[in-house]
Amino acid sequence: MVSAADAGDAAALLTDVPAEHRVALVDPRFVGHLHALRLGLTDPRFPAATVPGALTAQPQARPALVRALERTTAAVGAGAPAVDPGTGPAPGDGTVPGRIAVELEAEGVAVQRPALGSLVAAVPTDRDQEAAAVAGLVAVDDEEVRLRNAVKSRDGFFTTFCISPYSRYIARWCARRGLTPNQVTTASLITALIAAGSAATGTRGGYIAAGILLLVSFVLDCTDGQLARYSLQYSTMGAWLDATFDRAKEYAYYAGLAIGAARGGDDVWVLALGAMVLQACRHIVDFSFNEANHDSVANTSPTAALSDALDNVGWTVWVRRIIVLPIGERWAMIAVLTALTTPRTVFCALLIGCALAATYTLVGRLLRSVTRKARRTERAARALADLADSGPLAQAVASLVHGPKRALTAPAAALIGTLVMVGAALFLPYGSWLTVVAAAVYVVLSGFAVARPLRRALDWLVPPFFRAAEYVTILVLAARSDVPHAVPAAFGLVSAVAYHHYDTVYRIRGGTGAPPRWLVRTIGGHEGRTALVAVLAASLTHTSGFTTALTALAVAVALVVLVESIRFWVSSSAPAVHDEGELA
Repeated sequence: MVSAADAGDAAALLTDVPAEHRVALVDPRFVGHLHALRLGLTDPRFPAATVPGALTAQPQARPALVRALERTTAAVGAGAPAVDPGTGPAPGDGTVPGRIAVELEAEGVAVQRPALGSLVAAVPTDRDQEAAAVAGLVAVDDEEVRLRNAVKSRDGFFTTFCISPYSRYIARWCARRGLTPNQVTTASLITALIAAGSAATGTRGGYIAAGILLLVSFVLDCTDGQLARYSLQYSTMGAWLDATFDRAKEYAYYAGLAIGAARGGDDVWVLALGAMVLQACRHIVDFSFNEANHDSVANTSPTAALSDALDNVGWTVWVRRIIVLPIGERWAMIAVLTALTTPRTVFCALLIGCALAATYTLVGRLLRSVTRKARRTERAARALADLADSGPLAQAVASLVHGPKRALTAPAAALIGTLVMVGAALFLPYGSWLTVVAAAVYVVLSGFAVARPLRRALDWLVPPFFRAAEYVTILVLAARSDVPHAVPAAFGLVSAVAYHHYDTVYRIRGGTGAPPRWLVRTIGGHEGRTALVAVLAASLTHTSGFTTALTALAVAVALVVLVESIRFWVSSSAPAVHDEGELA
């Protein structure tokens, strides 16, 4: 830390700091809480950030910072107060850092201004202001604020009242011992995998241990995010781990329960795969709707207004959060039922609960979509196209047509294709080549659905329909094959494909776009994989070759997707993505 005599001196000192380093400017008169400075100066997710009297800039914002300093020096004269009532910042932050923040924004640099709440951050200009600032310091315990802010502002009932009251103290304990969020995330994964292994024993003792360990894993899962917020340790690697490990833990636990049930003579693999398919489809409904509407213009909806009004009635908030069966409630239910009942009971309860939650969520999304008057942006249309995961077959069809006519909208084309494909898998004789014909119809309708930009009110339904078609087709054909281990192999295939779809979501959320087109082409797109599984079922009827083929396809998809995903998320271009608002 060095002291600058004025803005000109600060600009000169900046030239001595290596370009790859982060820098901060703090007014020497600053009075405030230490955590206020942490929020303003140490959060790595933003190129620049400011609180009254302090400013920080990441390496990518350094050139703009130097130019802003030079303009400030030229405008007010080296050593003169950096205040310009006509064009400068609002009174109260007429300091050099405050003025430069405005200059940076004028250059197009996004400057984060964290909400400080009761925390004090001020630059007093007289004794009265200084006394008031000091009084505010004494009145507010910034450590208590820091602990409170470590907890998500929006979370489920179980997490809020049964986990967060003590997990935040575990997060502080971890921070004081130098543990990182990534280490806690990894510990949560390992604990969940041990829980899955315990469930796989098929014994009552194993089930009890599995339930307890699953809850411990969830406590650690809450702790890692709270530790990241408490210590402001956000990272690209942490984003990737946090975004994928929750799904990996839950689906690995499903597999463990299915293995344990099989040891006891009860085959529940179909239920396990059904639970995973339902949960993945629930998520894509949320992801697709949010991406379609998060930046809509002129967004008005009576349904949304009603929801906002209900939020003002305290108990309705918690009832609605419980109804959607978020991860806390879901894992608590799974853990308790595992310890006290059987895997079949666990999966039946999970399927019923998730089906009710999915119905509630879907109806709400549909009502909002048909009652809102909004104009979709190009970014939203691009996000929906990426979430659709269309491969070369659908793209080839799309290039030959001009999009569905008014009588056949994109959601209608996707829905009809889904019904044709799933209906053929369910009701045609197993192994019939008519199922392959149905797959060809599905490919054509999939191309029709994405032949034009997805900008209409209900176009966000296209990706969920495609997910349901692919996942359910794999589930049904594997279940009807009557081939040993076909359903576990299908479980592996859906897991690999679902990872690709979750990876796509988090890349889009981070603003870096979807995975590269070569990856989507290599793994066939949703319609290519669905058609391939239909061909395999018809050509390898009632033989162990079907299981082998599904396993090989699962391994191939997993290898290609994981290698590219790991390369991306550990690269410098990966975004810091965290589920601040998702109930998962």
